Amino acid sequence: MKDVKGKVAFITGGASGMGLGMARAFSDAGMKIMIADIEAGPAQRAVDELKARGHDAACLQVDVTNLEAMQAAAKKTVGHFGKVHVLCNNAGIAVGGKSETASMRNWHWVMDVNLWGVVHGLQAFVPLILAHGEGGHVVNTASMAGIYGVRGTGPYNASKFAVVGMTETMMAEHRKSGLGVSLLCPGVVNTNLSSSVRNRPEQYGGAVTGEKGATIGSLAAGLNPDIVGKLVLEAILDDQPYIFTDPALRNLVELRNKRLMAGYDWADKAKALEGAVQSSAVSG
Repeated sequence: MKDVKGKVAFITGGASGMGLGMARAFSDAGMKIMIADIEAGPAQRAVDELKARGHDAACLQVDVTNLEAMQAAAKKTVGHFGKVHVLCNNAGIAVGGKSETASMRNWHWVMDVNLWGVVHGLQAFVPLILAHGEGGHVVNTASMAGIYGVRGTGPYNASKFAVVGMTETMMAEHRKSGLGVSLLCPGVVNTNLSSSVRNRPEQYGGAVTGEKGATIGSLAAGLNPDIVGKLVLEAILDDQPYIFTDPALRNLVELRNKRLMAGYDWADKAKALEGAVQSSAVSG
């Protein structure tokens, strides 16, 4: 998208952190904003802030784990603004723990929000974006934890790796559809992700606040989320597929690629594969 002025963006997790950073950057560029968040009060305060700056914004309280709620949000967004052009599947939560010892309730919670929340967003909004023929863009928020396995956060890593795979598949599928697709892989950003359990529903174990509610280490020293918002806007305008917030973490990607190539080096010499006939018919 080379011109976003007047276009409509729907942002999940838009009441704070990177989502609010996107809302601020997009609205400053002339876009109309629908903020979706599970916390109604902060969402309304975000809208009030944007309106005070002369921008066109509205909000909805939405639980991204519920497909019907996301479909209703899509209908309300189109009803309010007429169309939707940009979808930012940004809502996410974090829990710590190893894959083999993390509670199953936390496993289900993190997958329901971080993976199914993205799927629900795509199902509800992408057909609407494609239908109006004006082009559009999808930004799925993953993490560097979806590129490189970070110790001690097995469920979180799994959810983010899934978002990476799904988004890269969409990139291949929409090369000629007029839909831009970007994968946001932030490093450490100053958000309230570490206190995710303040919003954990009862079926997943209930809400926890204060120090006992810290699921991962403090992110206070992280990047200003408003910078991330501006970076995402720049990526949409440039049709940039991969959005990395911390170039200093390039070494993690290089290390993973090195390990992958070492796996192929080993396979080249594996006795079990000697003389094996394979089709290798996988297109990129």
